[in-house]
Amino acid sequence: MEREKALELVKAQLTERRYAHTLGVVETAVRLAKKYHADEKKAELAAIFHDYAKFRPVDEMKRIIIDQKMDGRLLAFHHELWHAPVGAYLVEKEAGITDREVLDAIKYHTTGRAGMTKLEKIVYLADYIEPGRNFLGVDEARRLADEDLDKAVLFAAGHTIEFLISKHQTIFPETFALYNDLAMKKEGK
Repeated sequence: MEREKALELVKAQLTERRYAHTLGVVETAVRLAKKYHADEKKAELAAIFHDYAKFRPVDEMKRIIIDQKMDGRLLAFHHELWHAPVGAYLVEKEAGITDREVLDAIKYHTTGRAGMTKLEKIVYLADYIEPGRNFLGVDEARRLADEDLDKAVLFAAGHTIEFLISKHQTIFPETFALYNDLAMKKEGK
């Protein structure tokens, strides 16, 4: 799918603020794909569509999770996580994107998972560090993103876990799995 057509489809689903965020994620994902020798077109497409379902009604997302027999654990966690797997499903059904690598990068951009592909890591990280983000630690994540993709993703996952713990919020198990996977690789295990 051509960039302009994809952006047109996505813009209709998002607020102006979220669309601006999406453009920042696209810019960042393409830059990271160039740096880490990943497929730039796939990174661009996944980044464009990463928040496609962000503003879908919670009831609709819940119904899709149940009807499509997605990971049922999602329903026990905050609905903010649902837009990623539901988005991957809707992007395939409504936009006709069938590339599994692109769809998985959309699906795992909020929770991460152990064994993430390079493309999945790029979209996960681009969403975390895009230029519109402003929070304590984002500059360190951006610095690490320029040095080592795995170190940057490990930092982002750890920082997310720390933030959620500080707010006494639940943490999806795949986020822990992502953190542990990269931490063990770093330790050489």
